[in-house]
This record gives sequence, structure tokens and C-alpha cells, in this order.
Amino acid sequence: MTITTLTTFFMWCTIINVAIMIAWTIVLASAPNFMYRMQTKWFPMPQESFSVIVYSALAMYRIVFVVFNLVPYLALLIVQ
Repeated sequence: MTITTLTTFFMWCTIINVAIMIAWTIVLASAPNFMYRMQTKWFPMPQESFSVIVYSALAMYRIVFVVFNLVPYLALLIVQ
């Protein structure tokens, strides 16, 4: 693989992951009760626990996104 191929790969990974985070945030901000009702059909839990789990998952997703997508992409742009 060339640096150009890797840069393109990480660019698209970054774009896709940003789109996922934006969609997740919009759905979470606009319809939290809908998400809660949908999820508690399978996994019954109190509203407070659901909120903590969802926001923690979003925070973890952001951290993983930065470490495994954004930083390698920026490093490849610097190297190139």
C-alpha cells in the first residue's frame, strides 16, 4: 500500500465516522424518549441508566474515532 492509498482510506474512514457521530447526536438530541422506548423493549432499565450508557458510548466512540481514524489521517497528511 502506498501512502496515498492509506491517506485516502483514512480520509473516508474519518468522513464516515463523523457522519455516524452527527447522526447519532441528532437522533439522541431530537428523540431521546423514542430511543429509550426502543431499547427498553429488549433491555429493560431505568431512564437514568440508559442516559449514562448512551452518553458514555458516544464519548467512547469519539475517543476511538480520534485515536484510530483522525490521528492516523493527520499523520499521513503530514508525512505526505
